Amino acid sequence: MIDTIFALASAKGKSGVAVVRISGSLARDCVEKLASTCPEPRQMGLRKLYDSVGDVLDKALVLFFAQNASFTGEDVAELHLHGSPATVKAVLKTLSDMSGLRIAEPGEFTRRALENGQLDLAQVEGLSDLVEAETEAQRRQALRIFDGALGVASTAWRGDLVHAAALLEATIDFADEDVPVDVTPEVLDLIGRVQKDLAREIKGSTAAERIRDGFEVAIVGAPNSGKSTLLNALAGREAAITSEIAGTTRDVIEVRMDLRGLPVTILDTAGLRKTDDHVEGLGIQLAEKRAAQADLRVFLDDDPSALSVEIQSGDILRRPKGDLSGGDSKESISGKTGYGVDLLIEEIADSLENRASGAGVAIKERHRVALISATQAIEIAREEVILGPDRAEFAAEELRVAIRALASLIGDVDVEQILDDIFANFCLGK
Repeated sequence: MIDTIFALASAKGKSGVAVVRISGSLARDCVEKLASTCPEPRQMGLRKLYDSVGDVLDKALVLFFAQNASFTGEDVAELHLHGSPATVKAVLKTLSDMSGLRIAEPGEFTRRALENGQLDLAQVEGLSDLVEAETEAQRRQALRIFDGALGVASTAWRGDLVHAAALLEATIDFADEDVPVDVTPEVLDLIGRVQKDLAREIKGSTAAERIRDGFEVAIVGAPNSGKSTLLNALAGREAAITSEIAGTTRDVIEVRMDLRGLPVTILDTAGLRKTDDHVEGLGIQLAEKRAAQADLRVFLDDDPSALSVEIQSGDILRRPKGDLSGGDSKESISGKTGYGVDLLIEEIADSLENRASGAGVAIKERHRVALISATQAIEIAREEVILGPDRAEFAAEELRVAIRALASLIGDVDVEQILDDIFANFCLGK
């Protein structure tokens, strides 16, 4: 028998309400031992909870969800307690003393949901991201994945590929039956449609990953160009040391921000110049590396082309220390007085928001790898189809490779689906 598990499902510490979740075949019996009676499935009731000797533990709201109608797919009970640490501790102690119950391992409730078919693998990843979401864009993206967006897309792609493979299999195994003689146009249309969708998702995976992990914006310039002062102005606090001494910043200083719901890390890097100071030289090398890897660079220099970091398309150029130069144009900025800072924030947000708009439903590196593998197999299949009917068997095998790659996003595909599709569409099951 699979163990019945329990755990505190809400945050530790003092709170208004604390939720204890119980999952497994003994969940109902457990509630009846605690509260004498258990509410009917999907119902709730206010109950006094008692320990093993009959002393009252708490007066709690109790909910019960029956098997296959719960988060884990098992019988699940929830105890909504008064959130004092002492109350939670006493209830957990009583549960741990019950035969057949044990404390859940980290993530075990979600793992059971996956094993019982309540969630697919991508939804589990979406749930993890939802718990960790810090910004609005992260919340929306995680919720979309948790709701099954990747699973829906994957099912549609696999459906088209299964149908294409079925058409090819029909020409191989059922040549004498009532099936289309030349399935090439339909097969090419099906796999071409999937190719187009996968190309879009692969392209959008970078933006989706950035929403999940955060965009990086590097402030780049020569020593004493006001980079650290600008970082402090953007952060609204003294995040970096500022000094008249050139080369003060030697490491990369990071400040996390929320720009229009997007997670953004602003990088203050070492001033770029030639130096004989070994430590400063290491800082400059790190600055060049991080700036090159950043999603966006803000150059503070009158002649940014003279710096050792290459300007890329979309980068932002500003004339530094606008308070000293008397600059009052869009190109000038002053972290000291705040002139142009709001405009810079808007420009950064516009740029990153535009990039984020292309995000798809593939949010992790493993998703991107699976999509690329599927795309490569589909391209080989397309080439085999074009070569003619004699290559149908090779094309069908490549489509099966692509189907397995897409299945890895959320689960396995049943190879019998191909035969099922043949019989359903061509009435070959006599």
